Parts: sequence; structure tokens; C-alpha cells
Amino acid sequence: MAMKETGSIRVLLTEEQIQERIRQLGKQITRDYEGKTLLMVGILKGSCMFLCDLAKRVELDVRMDFMSVSSYGSQMTTSGKVQIKKDLENNIKGKDVLIIEDIIDSGMTMSKLLPLLREREPASLRVCTFLDKPSRRQVPLQADYTGFAVEDAFIVGYGLDYDEKYRQLPYVACLEG
Repeated sequence: MAMKETGSIRVLLTEEQIQERIRQLGKQITRDYEGKTLLMVGILKGSCMFLCDLAKRVELDVRMDFMSVSSYGSQMTTSGKVQIKKDLENNIKGKDVLIIEDIIDSGMTMSKLLPLLREREPASLRVCTFLDKPSRRQVPLQADYTGFAVEDAFIVGYGLDYDEKYRQLPYVACLEG
């Protein structure tokens, strides 16, 4: 059962809005990678729900791998220090790779991760983010595919957390207070 809105949570995107946008992204990615095998790399833990729902909507031969990268810890703002906690299990050389991210905020995580992955010589490397917060960008970065642009607030739900809480919400909310 989904948590109901409380005084500290304001719903920004409903479950229905999220699923409709994922259907649209799935169609676009299917067209863009037609005839190819796509390796979707989920950035744990936040992208898990988005990756699973998106993969169901991409009508291609899809493979999955995961990385765990952190720049937040238990804080509400980025520390600016990116840690790779879990690396890929698969060699990406010559593969079409789509990084699946929960949210691009400062851009620090992707700015450190993309050069590392390019050194591994994938055939292509693109980024798909569920949420984008361009007003917080500290480095120039734009995703190839974006679910939704969101306001400058601390966002939780649908995989995004605050100190490991709220990930299970089927909607996206602003954590207030």
C-alpha cells in the first residue's frame, strides 16, 4: 500500500504521470537503438524502479548491469565527492551503453562517471535520467533522455531516498521540513 501525503511530503508526479512518460521514453529509445543490443546500466540504488519499468517498455534486446555511485551519503546536498562503490560486472567495449540515472542534480556524479566509462571504449554512451534539476547544475551536463525536469527541492519517491527512506513510494514527492 502506498504512503499517503503527509505534512512533510508534497506529491509532484503521480504514478500515472510517471508510467505514461516511461512509455514515451521506451518508444523513443526503441527507435533510436533499432536493430541493436542495448546495455542499460542502472546507477544504484535510486534508478532501480525506473530502470525496471523502462526496460519493460524498450522493445529491443536489452541487457542490464549496475554500478553504485554516491555523492550524497545521508546528506540532503551533494558532497561533491563521488565514490564508486560497485563497478560494472561486464566489459562494455564495443557495446551500446545507456546509463540510467534517477536524478541529475549538480551533475557531479555523471561528470566523473562518463569519462571513466568512455575510457572503456563503448560503441556508444548515452544518459537517460528519470529526473533533471537543471537549476542546481555545477558542471555543464545534459542527458540524452529525460523523464521530467523538477524544481529545486529535495525529491523522494520512486527510487529516490533521503537516508534510505521513501524509495518505495510509487510517486515522486518533495520532502519538506
